[in-house]
Amino acid sequence: MHNAIPLSLAALIAVSVFFIGCFYLVSPERILGSFGLKPPASDPNTRAWLRLKGIRDVGAGLAVLALMLTADRRSLGIALLALAIIPLGDMSIVLGSDGSKSSAFSIHGLTCVVMLVVGLLLIHAL
Repeated sequence: MHNAIPLSLAALIAVSVFFIGCFYLVSPERILGSFGLKPPASDPNTRAWLRLKGIRDVGAGLAVLALMLTADRRSLGIALLALAIIPLGDMSIVLGSDGSKSSAFSIHGLTCVVMLVVGLLLIHAL
């Protein structure tokens, strides 16, 4: 049970990030508001940049899932610690772009903290 909680949280993080990435690929304008930024004008260049974020999220989610299937808990924890830079960067971008502070901290900041805590729990699990 001691290891089940961090592993379950890691799986939840991976699946959530994967599906968020899929939404950015399929309908980037619709999901952008949840990121914490004001939706920009809809043009092909903007959609392309938003889809880049989607690919990044899909890749990050798949990487965590792959590590869950093939690696030990410590390696998974180290990967989560490294990948926590993504929500930290997203939070910084939202704050630096005059975006929603509540979204920056509640979505991106909280995701970063959860990833760090879960990563540390996996590294130090018995």
